[in-house]
This record gives sequence, C-alpha cells and structure tokens, in this order.
Amino acid sequence: MVWQRPDGRLPHQLRPVSFERQFTKFAAGSVLTRCGNTQVLCTVSVEEGVPRFLQGSGRGWLTAEYRMLPGATPQRQSRELLKLSGRTQEIQRLIGRSLRSIVDFELLGERTLLVDADVLQADAGTRTASITGGYVALKDAVQSLVEQGLIGRSPLVHSVAAVSVGLIENDTFLDLQYEEDVAASVDFNLVLNESLNIIEVQGTAEEGSFSRHQMNQLLEVGELGIKDLLAAQQAAFL
Repeated sequence: MVWQRPDGRLPHQLRPVSFERQFTKFAAGSVLTRCGNTQVLCTVSVEEGVPRFLQGSGRGWLTAEYRMLPGATPQRQSRELLKLSGRTQEIQRLIGRSLRSIVDFELLGERTLLVDADVLQADAGTRTASITGGYVALKDAVQSLVEQGLIGRSPLVHSVAAVSVGLIENDTFLDLQYEEDVAASVDFNLVLNESLNIIEVQGTAEEGSFSRHQMNQLLEVGELGIKDLLAAQQAAFL
C-alpha cells in the first residue's frame, strides 16, 4: 500500500514555505517562518562582548535558544523555565552548531549573536524551520551591523538550510508533517550549506534498521528539498 500524504503533496514536495522578514521591531533581525502549518518566530539580537573563553581573541560568538510555546500543540505544553528538557537542549545546540558553521567570527569581532527560535505552531519540522528561518534573520541582523558601520562586511560566508526526510512504508518522503513524522520508520534531519556540503545529518530508525541504499535515497531527496529552501531564502531578499 502506498502512503497517501494527508495534504496531497507529491512524495518529494516541500510544504509551502514563506519568510516574513522584520516581523518584530526591536530585534536586529527577525522573521516569521512558515513551513506548512509549522510556524517559528526567529529573532537575532546582538550583544557587545563574548563568553569568557573568547575574551581578548578578537573573535565573536553565536548561541541559540529554542522554545515551544504552550499553545503550539493541540494539548497545551507547560513552559520550560528552570529545567530544559533533553529535547529542547538538543535542538537548540543543533541550531547553534548549524548557524555557527557559516559565520567568520573574526569579521564579527568580539560580539555575540543570540538566535531565539520560538515555535508558535508545531506540525513537525520545528528544528529544521528554526535553522532555515534563523539564517534569514541572521542575514538581516549582520546587515544592520554593516549599515551601522560596526563591521566592515558581512561575516556570513555561506547560507544554510535544513529539512526533514523520512521512510514511510519503505518509500521516501520529504518535509514530514506530524502525521507522517509519527508514521515514519526512519526519520532524517539534514542540514546543508549552499554548496550542498553537509553540516549535520541526524538519522534514526524508529523501528528495526535501514540500509545504506535507503540512506542514500534519503540524502538525495533531502538535497532536492534543500535546493528549494535555499531558493526560497534568496527570494525573500528580492
């Protein structure tokens, strides 16, 4: 039996993607990222100074925080205050690693970029939307530093996007929504730059195992999605 996608998409088709830039007033960069029914508000703030281990180095830093708002899912989730769940910590570390990979911190100087990803509505793919939208907000933030004369040129040396891919009934599907994420026997998250070089791959068999051939298929389909996301990012700045 062939899996029928709940929204009628083709197997290798992304959900509708949009980036609403300058969504908030006070952040150096902000974007409301929509991937289907998933909505993530990504903001970037700039602080003078760096963590102690970088002081005096002349290099900057980037860190990320991720939160799921209480009303983002059908059943209200409690706010994570004093203690973050393992999932939240893992996701915000992924966002930070992904965005740090594209920054020349010597060009940034001793400043810290703080990326906040707040999930307003979750229909799977929140971590990948946070990375993809985070790049758009980051690009606006560093451009504001250039325009203010605080740095000579943008420290962004690459662009970056992320997407989910999964195996459902042995077929490969791109950009899983919630019902598909739950049904998938293999779940992949792929982070690439504009050269399609790998920044991170997260791949898990939810049950059993999967073959090298299937992994190659997941990577190939993921690349197709990344190309479309990179094009959507570029279009957001036209």
